[in-house]
Amino acid sequence: MEIHHCENPVCRFVTRHAVPDMCPLCGGAFFQPSDGSDLVAADWVALGIESKTDGRFDDAFSDFEKAAAEGDAVLEAVDAAHKQGIADAILVGDEAAIRKIAAELNIDLSDYEIINEPDKVQASLKAVKLAHDGVANMYMKGLLDTKTFLKSVLDKEVGLRTGNTLSHVAVFEVKGIEQLLFLTDVAFMTYPTLEDKVHIIENTVAVAHACGVECPKVAPLAAVEVVNPKMPCTVDADELRKMNAEGKITGCVVDGPLSMDIAIDPEAAHHKGAQDRPAAGHADILLFPDIQAGNLVYKTLVHTADCKNGCILTGTKVPAILTSRSDSFQTKVNSIALAAVVAAGLDQ
Repeated sequence: MEIHHCENPVCRFVTRHAVPDMCPLCGGAFFQPSDGSDLVAADWVALGIESKTDGRFDDAFSDFEKAAAEGDAVLEAVDAAHKQGIADAILVGDEAAIRKIAAELNIDLSDYEIINEPDKVQASLKAVKLAHDGVANMYMKGLLDTKTFLKSVLDKEVGLRTGNTLSHVAVFEVKGIEQLLFLTDVAFMTYPTLEDKVHIIENTVAVAHACGVECPKVAPLAAVEVVNPKMPCTVDADELRKMNAEGKITGCVVDGPLSMDIAIDPEAAHHKGAQDRPAAGHADILLFPDIQAGNLVYKTLVHTADCKNGCILTGTKVPAILTSRSDSFQTKVNSIALAAVVAAGLDQ
C-alpha cells in the first residue's frame, strides 16, 4: 500500500489510506507519495498505529521496527553533542528501549540521567516540564510524533508558552557568504500576516543577538525590491521597514522589500543600483513571505550548497529543537549547538 505524507514539513501526517481532501492535523491540501526513505521514526510509529488499528499486524510490527531504527539518529546526535562539550542531556522515555538503542550504537549511558516513562505522551510532558522548571535549558524531540511534541510545548501547565508567537529559524553558514544567514520562517508559520511577521522578526533578532550579531540587518524578501500594490508581500515589507524606522521594531535594521540577490550579493546590489540600501549585499535575517518560498530556499541550500545549518523553534521559554524529516545527523548536532547558544543568551 502506497504511503503519502503531508507536504507541510512540520506536520508530518502520514497514511497508507486514500489521500484525504484535507490533512486532519494541519488542514493542508497537498500530499506527496513516499517510498519510505524520507520518513523518520515518528512517521513509522504513526503508520504502525494505523496498521495495528486496521488489523494489519505484520505491517504494524515492520513499521515499529523501522521506527526503532530511525530513533537511533537522535540519540546518536545527542551523544555526539555531549562528547563535543556542547550540551549534556536528560533522556526521558522507555528506559529499556533507550538502553537497547544505546547498546546497538555502543553509546555509554553512564553520564546520562534517564527518566523512565514508557508512555510517550507522559514522557513528553515530563521532559518539557524539566525545561519549564529550569532544570533543562532546551527541549528536543526524540522518538515522538510532532503533534504530541508541539502539544507538550503548548501545554498550559508545564509547557513553554510565553505569550509570544512561535516561529522557526534555520541558521546557515554558507561558503562564499561572509555572514551567517538566519532563514525564517521555513518550516512552521505557513502564511504569516503582517503582525505575525513582526513577531517572527522579534524572535529571530533574539537568536541573532545570541549568536553575536549585535544589530542584524533584516531583509523582508520579495521577487522585486520596490513596492507593488499587486504584490502584498512588498507592501508588508515596506510596512515593516516603516515600523522599524518608527521604533516599533527594535534591535535590528529592517530594509525591504529586497530581492534575494540584492539581499546577499553585494555585486548584484551594485549592478542594480541598490548598493546604498541598508541591508544590500549583507542581510543577516532573510524573512520569507510564506513557507513555500522559505522551504524551497532551505532545501535548495541544503542539497546544493557547501553549507552547515542548525534549526530551532523560537518564541518559547527555552529553545525547542524540531528538525526536519530529511535533516542529516550533522544538522541535528548543529541544532543542539544552536539551541545551547540561544539558551545561554536567554540566561544573560
